Order: sequence, then structure tokens, then C-alpha cells
Amino acid sequence: MKKKILVVDDEPSISMLIEFNLKLAGFDVRSVYDGEAVFDMLKPFRPDLIVLDLMLPKMDGIQVCRELRKQNNAVPIVMLTALQDVTDKIAGLDNGADDYMTKPFSPQELISRIQAIFRRTQSLPGAAENVVHEIGRLAVFAEQRDVHVDGKPVELTPKEFELLLFLCRHRGKVLSRQQLLHGVWDYHFLGDTRIVDVHISHLRDKIERNARTPEYIMTVRNVGYKLTGPSAADSSSPA
Repeated sequence: MKKKILVVDDEPSISMLIEFNLKLAGFDVRSVYDGEAVFDMLKPFRPDLIVLDLMLPKMDGIQVCRELRKQNNAVPIVMLTALQDVTDKIAGLDNGADDYMTKPFSPQELISRIQAIFRRTQSLPGAAENVVHEIGRLAVFAEQRDVHVDGKPVELTPKEFELLLFLCRHRGKVLSRQQLLHGVWDYHFLGDTRIVDVHISHLRDKIERNARTPEYIMTVRNVGYKLTGPSAADSSSPA
């Protein structure tokens, strides 16, 4: 069955270009031209992914992201922006976007990023992944895709979970931002590594007692990050 993609852009030439190329790549595509129309399409179309422009009439891309996540809708979102300011890109990530691209962009690069997202969300853990990573107060259930802190469930986005699980698999190892970008986002080209920093910040807010003095996700200056924690309580055991 074809994956369904909803394209949201108020510039007809861009919307048509994206839709044309996505259809050539084998996707089922629908287009709408303002933010409010996204919610009219959720039930009848049920998109597997949304390509969402930042600047839209009626409801902008940030508002759409925020409302979707408020409704606990975890549909992957690729944000498009004509703005070069990194704060605008980070705002999209802060409000629930999984990725962003700056206009103008290559349609093939957009397709590559969409395919990478689908590869990550569709991959099913095998028997070796049927483990629980327990590190101090933190427990990550690989197969169930659940995270508990102090025995209480923590809500993570799909991408936040994939990032945390990747860190767990490489616990104690210093990982560069580019390694995380490749391992979690599956990018095979040089990307903007700030996307990693934003998701790390979100994870810290959710799993650390104090995000400013983390006990799990440590920053290694000028390199990247590593997952650490109380060694006495650590184990990786079959679920």
C-alpha cells in the first residue's frame, strides 16, 4: 500500500512541484493550501507524513505542529521554510516537527528525507532488540518503545525515542552530532546538526531531574554527546 503524504503550501508552483515528484516516487499525495485545511484532511485521508510550510494563511506551520502534538497526533512532519534564521527552524522543531528544509531545496533531497523517516518508523525490532535498558532511574523498553523514569511512563515523540534508544545502544561512547544525525535520522549527506541539539534538549527536559545539570545525557565539548548514568543500577536484560 502506498504511503500517504499531505503537502501543505500556499504557493501553487511549489505545491505542484512537490506533489509531482512525490507521486513519481510512488507516494499517494494530497495538497492543501492553508493550515486549517490540514485538520479537515486528517480523518478522510489519514496521512502517514505531512510536508508543512512554515508560512501559511489562517494557521501557520508552527500552530499546526503545536495543535497536532496537543492532540497526541504523532504523524511525522517535515517543515519547509523560506527563512534562513535558525531560530525559525528551531521553533518548528520545538513545536513537534521531525525535520526541516530550507527553500529552495532539491525535490530529491526531500524524497530522501521522507524515505529515511519511513525507514526509521517502519523498522521492527528483532529478537536482539527485545531488551530493557535500565540506567539508574531510567528504563527504556526497546520492543515496546516505552520509557519510564522512576517507574512512571514518559511521553516521547517517535524521533525522541529513537534518539534515546540509539544512545542506549552506545552507552558510554562519545557520539558526534554527525554520527547521531546519520544513525537516528538516517541521513547520508552533510546536514544541519542543530536538529540533534534540539532533540537532545527535549530529551533532557523529559528524563532529567534538572536539564541544566544532566545525569544521563552528557555534552562532550566540541564533539557531541554520550549517555551515562549510575553504573550500579545499570543493566540491559531481556524484556
